Amino acid sequence: MSRLTAPARADIDAKTQGALDAIAKQFGFAPSMFTTLAANPTVLEIVMGLQGSIAKLLDATTRHTIALAVSQSNGCHYCQALHGFISSNLGGMSAEEIELARTGTSSDPKRAAVAKFAQHVIETRGQVSDEDLAAVREVGYIDPEIQAIVTIVVVTLLTNYLNNVSDAVVDVPGADHQSA
Repeated sequence: MSRLTAPARADIDAKTQGALDAIAKQFGFAPSMFTTLAANPTVLEIVMGLQGSIAKLLDATTRHTIALAVSQSNGCHYCQALHGFISSNLGGMSAEEIELARTGTSSDPKRAAVAKFAQHVIETRGQVSDEDLAAVREVGYIDPEIQAIVTIVVVTLLTNYLNNVSDAVVDVPGADHQSA
């Protein structure tokens, strides 16, 4: 059982309910993470706004790779399941690539470097080494893209922390078949 309580549908204002309906339409279900966040509509709005904004950064597969690597590093079972679902069902990533991303790598050298860099950002609390920066630059990332990587890491970190504090019940379809 989740440690934070999702509000009853009748207790959610119309604007917030509309946001939850849009999420349900996008994913095919309303993930409990979002229904729990609906207890504080401002927090839900912030999370949704940030996620909408990072959708403009890098390509979707790279964003999914970062989210999977970060969620694994933070031990967020809910985010591992949800990002696995999104990566597979909406992002077209193979099960093998999802597992590689969770371990901080990829079959694609550029995504492997970004996954490893993302995990180093988490492990060092942003105090990455010159060597870490050199490794991500070596595969072709430039400074504005490195800023994008860090931004995606931090937005993922926010949802990891919210879900880890909540201990959200994993209600993601197929999550019982995914490693976490």
